[in-house]
Amino acid sequence: MTLSSAPTPRVAVIGAGPAGLMAAEALAARGLAVEVFDAMPSVGRKFLLAGKGGLNLTHSEPAAPFLARYGRGAQALAPFVAAFGNDALRAWSAGLGIGTFVGSSGRVFPTDMKAAPLLRAWLQRLRAAGVTLSMRHRWTGWAAPDRHVLAFDTPAGAVEREVDAVVLALGGGSWRRLGSDGAWAPLLEARGVPVAPLRPSNCGFHVAPAWTALFRERHAGEPVKTVALSFEGFRQAGEFVVTETGIEGSLVYAASAALRDAIDTQGRATFHLDLLPGRTAEWVTAEVAHPRGSRSLSTHLKSRLGLQGVKAGLLNELVSKADMHDPAVLAARIKALPVTVDAARPLDEAISSAGGVRFDGLDAGLGVRAVPGLFAAGEMLDWEAPTGGYLLTACFATGRAAGNAAADWLLSRA
Repeated sequence: MTLSSAPTPRVAVIGAGPAGLMAAEALAARGLAVEVFDAMPSVGRKFLLAGKGGLNLTHSEPAAPFLARYGRGAQALAPFVAAFGNDALRAWSAGLGIGTFVGSSGRVFPTDMKAAPLLRAWLQRLRAAGVTLSMRHRWTGWAAPDRHVLAFDTPAGAVEREVDAVVLALGGGSWRRLGSDGAWAPLLEARGVPVAPLRPSNCGFHVAPAWTALFRERHAGEPVKTVALSFEGFRQAGEFVVTETGIEGSLVYAASAALRDAIDTQGRATFHLDLLPGRTAEWVTAEVAHPRGSRSLSTHLKSRLGLQGVKAGLLNELVSKADMHDPAVLAARIKALPVTVDAARPLDEAISSAGGVRFDGLDAGLGVRAVPGLFAAGEMLDWEAPTGGYLLTACFATGRAAGNAAADWLLSRA
């Protein structure tokens, strides 16, 4: 039987985020009938929210350091990111009429910084290619054990749809209100698919002991700028925010995987903050030891070292009174202030999640070994990455790979 004399194979893509839409695009380009399902009322909700302050589409780093950002998932993601990395993603965006530029940090943004125009142009192209969208369809599993008869809950009641192949792009476990709730995990485990537990990534942490009431009242919500965080070989400069219960923000997110893993194995993790990363330890020691006469210590630190506000508050909160008045110890704490955390914030508050469908349960095309004709992509796979465009890049890349692999599988059977 040839493809021309047979009905066009039908593919369901479940999940209308970047990975799912990219899978749909790849499938439609191969001449397949594609329907995208999502539980939300509209597509790309997390994508749009992530781009609210400026859509960080990817990063301009060279291939090797770019791939290293995926840590333990780098080897598994390597072929997909190599096939559709940052340059390819920028070219794809340009093909939609959305130009991009590289910011001062190396991050790549659309020229107008917005996510909505890109999504609108993309949806227009998908519809023109024949892709159909079925919103408010929450996938609840399979209605038949040996075929891809999919069950959905909809406002009109339960419905079923039989297809020839399925691409799952259901996201991880963070931002439940936008559709990423991890409810797919038990459905896949019941079919013999190995799933690593979902855990928070790019998340905030609780400090131990808890902040004092005075510190919380004065500094909760304040950014701590121009510091460096060190932990187990990791060191990076940036900023973070003090919260009611601890810390969050870009610098903390960059170290979150290592901090979370240490907490999981040891119950807590202690990192160090360099409050003056632009100054040498020798300079700090000399300035702290400079005679201050009748001036208070806080005035001395402000005038000689520029330490005030939340940075001074952190010193008073985390350094004993005796050590604050020992110049040598205080200088050492300014360059390496120990901060202990003992719990990550809940998964639903995290920017992204770790864990998911394990790569040892997938073939080279992201096909699920235990369920022929089922493919998986995006954040629901077992990988994680820091913010900075790496998350979106891997979602686009794995979505494209899963879509092409599903097309290959179907067309080889026609």
